[in-house]
This record gives sequence, C-alpha cells and structure tokens, in this order.
Amino acid sequence: MAQRCADGRNGRSDGAPRRKFVSLLAPIAALLLGELAACTATPPDPSAGAARQLDSIRSDPTELETFLRAFPKGADLHNHLSGAIYAESFIRWAVADGLCINKKELALAKGPCRGNLLPAAAVRDDRRLYDALVAALSMKDFRPDGETGHDHFFATFDKFAAAEDDREGDMLAEALQQAARDHTVYLELMWSPGMPDARKLGKKVGWDPNLVELHTKIVRAGIDKIVTQVHAAMNQREARAHALLHCAERAKRQPGCDVTVRYLAQIIRVFPPVQVFAQDVLAFRLVETDPRFVGLNIVGPEDDPTSLRDYSLHMRMFSYLHHVDPQIPLSLHAGELVAGHRGGLRRVRAEDLRFHIREAIETAAARRIGHGVDIEHEDDWQQLMAEMAQRHILVEINLTSNAQILGVTGTAHPFMTYWAAGVPVALSTDDEGVERIDLTHEYVRATEEYHLSFKQLVTLSRNAVAYGFLPGANLWRDVDRFVPAEACADDDLGSAEPGTACAAFLAKSEKARLQWKLEGELARFEGAYQ
Repeated sequence: MAQRCADGRNGRSDGAPRRKFVSLLAPIAALLLGELAACTATPPDPSAGAARQLDSIRSDPTELETFLRAFPKGADLHNHLSGAIYAESFIRWAVADGLCINKKELALAKGPCRGNLLPAAAVRDDRRLYDALVAALSMKDFRPDGETGHDHFFATFDKFAAAEDDREGDMLAEALQQAARDHTVYLELMWSPGMPDARKLGKKVGWDPNLVELHTKIVRAGIDKIVTQVHAAMNQREARAHALLHCAERAKRQPGCDVTVRYLAQIIRVFPPVQVFAQDVLAFRLVETDPRFVGLNIVGPEDDPTSLRDYSLHMRMFSYLHHVDPQIPLSLHAGELVAGHRGGLRRVRAEDLRFHIREAIETAAARRIGHGVDIEHEDDWQQLMAEMAQRHILVEINLTSNAQILGVTGTAHPFMTYWAAGVPVALSTDDEGVERIDLTHEYVRATEEYHLSFKQLVTLSRNAVAYGFLPGANLWRDVDRFVPAEACADDDLGSAEPGTACAAFLAKSEKARLQWKLEGELARFEGAYQ
C-alpha cells in the first residue's frame, strides 16, 4: 500500500486530448483520495510481527520460553524476598557461614553442630543429603503423598531461616539479578525488616481494644527507634547488594543494577492482635519516612487459625491507620483460600470464603489484592468484581503458587474471569525461589493455559508498572485503554528524546519515567519482528 500511495501522488500526463483528460480526472481523483485515506486511516500495527511470531511458536515450548524470556515484563508486584531465593543459595551461604544441618528435620540451623546437627559443609561429600535438603527447602520434585503442597510450602520458610541472617544484601542482589534476566524493569519486594522488634514492643505494651489509645502507647513506647534502626540496616543491605553487583564499576556492572526496586513492608498476621498492630504501625511509619518503602502488605497463611479468627480485626486495624494517613497504599493478601480435605486447608470453612476480599477492599481500603483465588465464593461476587473494575483494584495473579499451595489451576482459576469483568490483573511470582520458577515461567504458563494474545501480554506488562506504588502521575490518562497523558500524546512512546512538554511531565513523575522506559523496551522488542 505504501508504494501504491507514493505512485498515486506521482501521476503523469501522456499528451491526450484535454476532453479525455477531463473526463478521466474525476474517477482518478476519487481513486487516489480513497487510497490516501486508506493509508492515513490504517497505519501499520507495530506489534503485528511479534503477534505473528507468538502464534507461530505456541506449540513449541522451547521457542515460546525464548520469546517470552526476552519480552519486557514491566514489574513483579508480588514477590517475597525470603521466598525469592533458591535453596541452593541458602545452602551455599550456610556452608560459608559455618551453619549446621538438622539431618532429622532436613533444616538449616545455628551451631554448635553436634548430635543431630551436622556441619553444613557435609553436603559437599554427600549428594543424597544435598538433594534431600534442596527438596526440603523448596517445592523441587514435590509429590503430594504424606504431605500436602500447602503444608510443604509453608514449612520451607522455617527450614531455611537460619541462613538469612546477615545475608539480606546477598538476597537482594540475587532477586535483582533474576528480575533482570526476566527483563523486568521494576521490582516491588515484600520485606519484614524490624518486624520482630515491633512484635516485642507490642507484647510489652499489651492489648488495648481502643486502637487510638493503643496507637498512642506504641508510639510512646519507641516505635520510631525501630524505624531509625531499619533505615540504617537497609542502607547496609542495599550497599552490600550494589557491591555484589558491581554497580559502581562500569566494566563489571551487572544487569540487576538497572532494575528499579522498592519495598512493601510486610506484616506477619499469625501473631496476637497487639503484635500485629505494632507491626502495622511500624509499616506505616516506614512508608512515611523512607521513600524506599512505597506500601505495605499483610502476609502469612490466610488459613492459619489466628489469621482466620482475627481477619476482620486485622482489616479494621488497617482501616483505622488508613484514616490516620490515607496516602499510604495497601496491597493485601486476600482470598488465598480453598476448602481443603487434608493438611492446613482443612481449617477453612465455607463462611471463610465469603468476605475476605470484600473486607480487604471496602474496610481496609486496599488498592491491590494478592491472589484473590476464592472470589467466586464471596457474597455477591459479581457485584464485587464490578466494584473492583470501577475502582481499578488490581489483582496480582500467582498461577504456579496457587497450583502448588491450593491446587487451583486452569479454568478453576479466576484469572480470566477477572479479565472478562474488566478487573485489572498482572502476573507475579509470589515466592519464585521456593516454587522453582521465575516471572518468565509465569508468562509462559499463562500463555499456554489461557491462549493469551500478544496484546494481552502487553496489557499485563503495562498494568504491572501502572499499578505499582511508585510515586508520581501515571503515564496513562486512561489506564484501561492506555491513552497517554496529554503532555505526551503527540510523542512516540518510549522515544529517546520526548518533546518539551512530555519531558517536563516525565521529570515530575518517577512512575511515568519507568513506564516510558518500558514503552521503549516494548518498541524495541516489537521492532525485532517487523
């Protein structure tokens, strides 16, 4: 069409009589105008080549993985730092740090190494022990026979906890490198620095059902001292990660240095109410005082007896603190439940499935929901989905995690139900080290199980940054249709040199700058297939 348009603009006269020329002029003009209009009205779709490539390799797992490995994925918004680390790394650190292995429990432990505790270095000469330990610290080769996937998954965290001490910087470096391998531009890591100290403080203060009074007591008891300690510890951990990645050395600089990372302060919900509330207060103070913390979350098994008993109380705690400071964004684990027949899921009753997501949104004012698997068991769930769509409450979808822990897969998963209802969704990993996956794996899984189109993949990628908690205006004035802000409406999205108005807009928004970066990476990816 481009060549025909060019030819049409360069017609010639062959010296025919004027009468014949005039008689032909009108139909020729009409033809040329029609073709020019067609050229103008239907510009080529820059993603068409990538879409064709995706469709041509769907049945080839190796080619599909290669294609999606390079695909720019925006962000991982649901990623627990402790669960993001592979068992092999924990074992390597345990050996280097002189830790022990509880051979009976297949867990890492502090010394001295005697009795049932072997030196961790014993794995160097015992491959069977090493393989058994990797399996105990992760979901590797797991088979649900005497133990459920749910119970095995949650047991891993205590088994590798001893190796985390003084290795948080190493863990951060590993998470950043993995994000870079996934072509992820933004990582929102859940982390619990200072939470054990907050729980101790809460226990000392004691429970008071008057949350206003309890808040005052916790502040007076010294919660800000913990905040100061966390600031200093985070400085050290980030410095360690940057040193390991050689971020200050041009020749050795690792790709992980270029991944933007922020943190969600994560509150452990399986403790008594006063200790949970003390963690809540610490989390809010961290977000208020340290720009590295951009939001908070509540974590731990939602089916734990304490979690089930106190769920509504926890949401009221968040509601109170939200009214104290409504600018603090929450992304809450909610609806990570099924009524099971074995293991810990046997505790879940039908009534537990009816209200968790709704209370997270309507009581606690959550801006995002993690998991949301049991949505169709909620009271008036279709109205709730409509509300989520209208309020733009994003759901963080964790397909492999939900399969391993809850046994929910395929059409039983509400992923596409959310999509059909207009609820924004994004793919995330949850605990990629424990699960033995990465974000690329989740994109492959979603593409295979739900036959996603290339445009749907782009939507998932854009959503992940658009709904992240980075500060600043959104690049999209219409986030449903990805219509850019007025200042950038006439620019090529992601270009190296945006116009004056767009550049000024981007300069004021960290979020928009990262979205612009993603658009540039998407354009380069699509360009490779044009």
